[in-house]
Amino acid sequence: MKKVIGVTFRSAGKVYFFDPLEFDIKKGDSVIVETARGIEFGRVTSGVKEVEDDKVVQPLKPVLRIATEKDIEQEKSNKEKEREAFRVCKEKIIKHNLEMKLIDAEYTFDNNKILFYFTADGRIDFRDLVKDLAGVFKTRIELRQIGVRDETKILGGLGICGRVLCCHSFLSDFAPVSIKMAKEQNLSLNPTKISGVCGRLMCCLNNEEETYEYLNRQMPGIGDEVTTQDGETGKVQNINILRQTVKVIFEEGDEKELKEFPVAELTFTKRKKGKGKNNQKQDNADENSKELKALLDEEQSEAGEGQEGQGRKDSKNGQRNRGNRRGERRNDGERRNDGERKNDGERKNDGERRNDGERRNDGERKKSEHQGERQGAQHGDHQGEHADGEPRKRNRRSRNRNKKKEQGQGGAETE
Repeated sequence: MKKVIGVTFRSAGKVYFFDPLEFDIKKGDSVIVETARGIEFGRVTSGVKEVEDDKVVQPLKPVLRIATEKDIEQEKSNKEKEREAFRVCKEKIIKHNLEMKLIDAEYTFDNNKILFYFTADGRIDFRDLVKDLAGVFKTRIELRQIGVRDETKILGGLGICGRVLCCHSFLSDFAPVSIKMAKEQNLSLNPTKISGVCGRLMCCLNNEEETYEYLNRQMPGIGDEVTTQDGETGKVQNINILRQTVKVIFEEGDEKELKEFPVAELTFTKRKKGKGKNNQKQDNADENSKELKALLDEEQSEAGEGQEGQGRKDSKNGQRNRGNRRGERRNDGERRNDGERKNDGERKNDGERRNDGERRNDGERKKSEHQGERQGAQHGDHQGEHADGEPRKRNRRSRNRNKKKEQGQGGAETE
């Protein structure tokens, strides 16, 4: 359990819990607190009380101080600034030709941020608008899109009952409302009669829903047979929920008589929820559901017997399938082994072929090298002959001279 106080920042706004610390705070006082938006000026709607830890949003922020006269004056000046900001923002919206309806402008207590609330049919690109507003006010700008119910809550107004709107006067949160509530209260389903100023279903339909549900459970449905204290049996023609009276029609031959009785004087089977024809439909639906359940149970029992026989067949088929799978696995293993052996043989043959090819290439390379050396040597010899051509010719001439001389000397000796 923690001690808290309830604080609101708008009329009929949501209540937030804060830690009162050691301050003597009472209902109706003004306080300065710190929120996610910054420092705010709020009013206390509930004094110090203890609540469970589950209902408190952690961390529980403390109250900074009780509002002084200076704080109250600053709050009043902020309200005047909000009117000016609203006017400027509306002009900028017209300038940028944006399809949005400005609802309200709000300053934080420390003037650190301005919030503008607007409504629109879809998403609006207001980036240029934010830039212009930031240039005018020289502070942080936040534009927040709200719905039509929030718009009505902020602006306020009068309902069809002639009183101030519930959402603007005391409702802090919007409760879900459905068309079923209007049917439960036997109201006309004309949208213009059950819709509020915002165009949605009136929030007050939810106020008396529990009462109408309880009273309807005490009433018979239209068309049901009821028995009076005198033992007469008739059919319900009309009911009045608030007065708890029933109009019963009695048939005697060709004559019909209509009488009104309090519900306490009639005997009938009470309904759990709803009234009238809805109850009959519900009972018929219950009977049909029971018959369907019985048929489903029979089908399930028959299906169960069939499943047992099918289960036996499936078990036999399963055994056969297992045997076939095992055979297939064995065949797959043998095929894999054969494939591996073939791959190994192919790899060996490929290796031998590669070795033979390399050997042949090596022999051819050696032969080509020997032939290159011989050709180089012959080429060198020819070059030597060409280079030494002149001295060799001289040697031949000297040899020929010597031969001639020897021949001349030999001839002289013979003579």
